[in-house]
Amino acid sequence: MSDASSASTDATETTSGESAPATPAVPHPTDEAAVTAAVEAALAAFEAAGDLNELKAARIAHTGDKSPLALANRQIGQLDKSEKAVAGKLVGGSRGRLNKALAARTEVLEAEEAERILAEEAVDVTAAPRRRRAGARHPLSVLQDRVSDIFVGMGWEIAEGPEVDSEWFNFDALNFKPDHPAREMQDTFFVEPADAHLVLRTHTSPVQVRSMLERDLPLYVLCPGRTFRTDELDATHTPVFHQFEGLAVDKGLTMADLRGTLEHFARQMFGAEAQIRLRPAYFPFTEPSAELDIWHPGAKGGPRWIEWGGCGMVNPNVLRAAGIDPEEYSGFAFGMGVERTLMFRNDVSDMRDMIEGDVRFSQHFGMEI
Repeated sequence: MSDASSASTDATETTSGESAPATPAVPHPTDEAAVTAAVEAALAAFEAAGDLNELKAARIAHTGDKSPLALANRQIGQLDKSEKAVAGKLVGGSRGRLNKALAARTEVLEAEEAERILAEEAVDVTAAPRRRRAGARHPLSVLQDRVSDIFVGMGWEIAEGPEVDSEWFNFDALNFKPDHPAREMQDTFFVEPADAHLVLRTHTSPVQVRSMLERDLPLYVLCPGRTFRTDELDATHTPVFHQFEGLAVDKGLTMADLRGTLEHFARQMFGAEAQIRLRPAYFPFTEPSAELDIWHPGAKGGPRWIEWGGCGMVNPNVLRAAGIDPEEYSGFAFGMGVERTLMFRNDVSDMRDMIEGDVRFSQHFGMEI
C-alpha cells in the first residue's frame, strides 16, 4: 500500500515560514481507515459551514471532481478483481453518506437564510410612514424634449400625427413597393380587419408625408413620437420605441445643407468635438441615401465612431406623392432612435431598463421637472 493511503492532517511550512493546513491526501480505495478519515473531515467541514457560500466551498472541496473520495473512486478501475468489489462498496457508500449529509446541511442553512431575510425585511406597520419622494421625468421624455428644443432654436416646427395610420401614409407614399420586406407581418403590426389597411406606424415618416400635404412650403419640421415593430424585447430591441425624424423641403436644398444641419445638431447634443460622417446606403424614401455615424468624444471606453441613424435627399417619388414638383423643390430627411441615442449618450447598456418603470432609473439622470 502506498504512503497516500492515509489522510494527512499535518501542517506544512509556507514560504513565509507560517504553518498552513496540508491538502488532504487521497485515500487508497481499500483502506477503510483512510476513507473513514476523509468522510469525517468532509462531515466536519459541512457542519462548520455557517452559510450557503461556505457550504458550497466545502462541497467542492470534499465531493467535487478533485476531492479525495472522487480521486480514490477513480483508482478502483486499476485494482485487481478481488479488490474492486470491496473498494466499490467502501468508497461508494462513503460518497452516498456525504451526499445525504450535504443535503441535510443545505436544508438547515436555507431555512436559516430564509428566517434571516424575513427578519431583515420585516416592516413595522405601526411606524410613521416616510414622506413620498418627488418623482422624475423619464429620461426618454427629457431627451426627446432636448432634441425638439435644438430644432425649434434653428427655426423648425414640431409635427405630430396618429400612431395608427393607413398603409398609404406608412408605406406607399414613402416609395415602399408592395413586395417590400418591411410590409410583411414579421415587421409590421397590422390592425384588423385587414381590408381597412391600417397599421401601427413603423416609423414617424407618415407625419412627414402629412406635413407635406397639410403645410405650406418651404417646410422644416421635426417629427418625434412613438413607433411599433414586431421585435422581441431584449437588451437592444423593443417592440415599442421612439424616433425623431426631420424633413426639410425648399428650393435649392442639397446634401451640403443636410450635412450642415446634422453637424450642428450633433455638436449641440454631444459637444463641440463631435463629428459626423455619411456612408452610402439605401432607403426607399431617399435618393441618395446615407448611414449617419457620429464621432462621440465621451463614449464609454473612449472616443469612437457610432452608427446613429439614416438620412438622405427626399426621393422625387415621395415629393410627387405629396403633390410637390421635384423639378422646383428638393428636400432632405433624417431619422434617429431616441432609445439608441440615450444608450450611447448616457452609457445605458440594457434597453429593458428604460421601460420597466423603476423610478431609480429616472432618478439616476436627475430630478429635472
